[in-house]
Amino acid sequence: MGALDGRVAIITGAGGGLGREHALLFASEGAKVVVNDLGGNVDGSGADRAAAQVVVDEILAMGGEAVANVDNVADWEGAQRLVQTAVDTFGDLHVLVNNAGILRDRVLVNMSEQEWDAVIHVHLKGHFAPTRFAAAYWREQTKAGKTNKAAIINTSSTSGIFGNPGQSNYGAAKSGIASFSQIIAMELDRYGVRSNAIAPAARTRMTEGAPGLSEVVKA
Repeated sequence: MGALDGRVAIITGAGGGLGREHALLFASEGAKVVVNDLGGNVDGSGADRAAAQVVVDEILAMGGEAVANVDNVADWEGAQRLVQTAVDTFGDLHVLVNNAGILRDRVLVNMSEQEWDAVIHVHLKGHFAPTRFAAAYWREQTKAGKTNKAAIINTSSTSGIFGNPGQSNYGAAKSGIASFSQIIAMELDRYGVRSNAIAPAARTRMTEGAPGLSEVVKA
């Protein structure tokens, strides 16, 4: 038996990189996984609906259970559909891993308003919106007399903790995510929900061009 047998998990940005690794690990431990990804480029442009399905197919091939979702996590209705996908497909929700993100790196004096707004929007609203609807689901479960053992895992970054030149937008968003995680941990404890943030460093498609980070992950 796996450590997550019978659990249902949503993982955003799971079509590649860290999100894919999360999805495969959760599935290997017995979780039923909603694999969410728009399939866009690192800067958030474009879309490829096949990205999420490829990871779903990997999970199915290893004997797991998974379903693809291609909603935009920073879209209010999209986030609601994402949570509903888990409940409709697998009958429950126990874990939300907020992992989706983009990069628009630029030194401050050259950064455009659009580059700032896009990164803040995807990271902060992309964490807030799915969490909002997952929390509403767990609150209703509590009101119905169910005892929840749920968890939210948010993705901060070393850039949000220590700073990284060329990433004022990304670092600000990731620092905000760390604070968001602390606040919702206090608010959602009454519903049986834990909230934590991780600050991973790994060599992925997103970090290949990040200033200074490539040397860190090589070590």
